[in-house]
Amino acid sequence: MHRNLHKPMYVFIAALLVNSVVFSTAMYPKLLVDFLLEKQTITYSACLFQFFLFYSVGGSEFFLLAAMAYDRYVSICKPLKYPTLMGRTTIRVLLGLAWFVPALQLAVSVILSSERKLCKLTLNGIFCNNAIYSLHCVRSSIHSVIGVVCLVNIVLFPLLFILFTYTRILIISSRSSREVRQKAAQTCLPHLLVLISFSCLCSYDVVAVRLGSDFPKTVRLIMTLQVILYHPLFNPIIYGVKMKEISKHLRKLLCQGKVTS
Repeated sequence: MHRNLHKPMYVFIAALLVNSVVFSTAMYPKLLVDFLLEKQTITYSACLFQFFLFYSVGGSEFFLLAAMAYDRYVSICKPLKYPTLMGRTTIRVLLGLAWFVPALQLAVSVILSSERKLCKLTLNGIFCNNAIYSLHCVRSSIHSVIGVVCLVNIVLFPLLFILFTYTRILIISSRSSREVRQKAAQTCLPHLLVLISFSCLCSYDVVAVRLGSDFPKTVRLIMTLQVILYHPLFNPIIYGVKMKEISKHLRKLLCQGKVTS
């Protein structure tokens, strides 16, 4: 609706919010049904689908945060080249990589898991995550290798790239004028907050599920609720409050709605 929001940064923010909607759609309907039933059950195929959406959206979030970090790096460190480096083609390529690379890698894991024989029928959790591997009769080394490859490709590499770009931004902005430092802080702080929050939740998933750490049930419940409740709300709140252009248009939209009603 607003042409001044048709910029790469706002496109990536919109993509993050689309991810939040997809994540919520995969989790909340099943949780609401479980609250209404005495016995919580799910088919294995539906569990694999939930597993696929959960981790592909999670990997996509790291790729999108990396794309946003690159956008900020070009904007602050190479402003004269920004229109050339961040054209429509670049945005489309980055969005395609962010959505399809994690999905393709997770699809391999899901296909292999669908062919495994199950010996356990009880899942320790309120949604399907890496704990589904504990249901298999025989633990497969192939799954472990694929899991490590996915972790490196869709989490570690984007995270290292983000840290590199923000380090460069910090070094260059510290040598620049006060205006440049304010611009860097204003645009980079929301991304860093989201990155730290999301990285902490992902670290919990790796430690608690992958490494089989013996967490108390209360801690597991609190962290799981953070994953499914806190983080999907965190992105829109952070970007809606911190990004001035978005908050300005939101206020106008809300005021118009009040006048109309």
